[in-house]
Amino acid sequence: MSLSQQLCQRIAPDVKLGKNVRIYDFTNLYGCEIGDDVKVGTFVEIQKGVKIGNRCKISSHSFVCEGVTLEDEVFVGHNVTFINDRYPRATDVAGRLQTEADWVCARTLVKRCASIGSGATVLCGITIGENAMVGAGSVVTKDVPPGVVVAGNPARVIKSLPLTGRALPSIASSKKS
Repeated sequence: MSLSQQLCQRIAPDVKLGKNVRIYDFTNLYGCEIGDDVKVGTFVEIQKGVKIGNRCKISSHSFVCEGVTLEDEVFVGHNVTFINDRYPRATDVAGRLQTEADWVCARTLVKRCASIGSGATVLCGITIGENAMVGAGSVVTKDVPPGVVVAGNPARVIKSLPLTGRALPSIASSKKS
């Protein structure tokens, strides 16, 4: 890695990278696992314990915190924030800064082929179902069923999508009919 790459990326030695991973400048990755053919945009932080499947795309300015698992083919839009603490506090009851022993990391699972729109916030302890779509700017506070679109604050189901064996058909293939 060149000096300019070292200045623009912080990839800790404990990061497990798959094949053909593309990581753009100004990223911070530590203690995570990233599968094959993943794209990580600029200004992204991926924390320890995160597991990212194959062929995922994590767009710029996103924050993927400890406790998050993204299965294969998940899309994360720009400026998406995951949260892992239900009751965040800076200090304990005695007024001392909290340590890792003072809180519980709540897990979040994003299932295969799900998409999360730009600017969404995903609270902890939930599952976003396979092929589900989260609208831009939504605040996801509870589980999202597979194959639906959710939007709003709090995010609510607004429609169902046809489930297929893989991700939804692309716009190009739907124009052929």
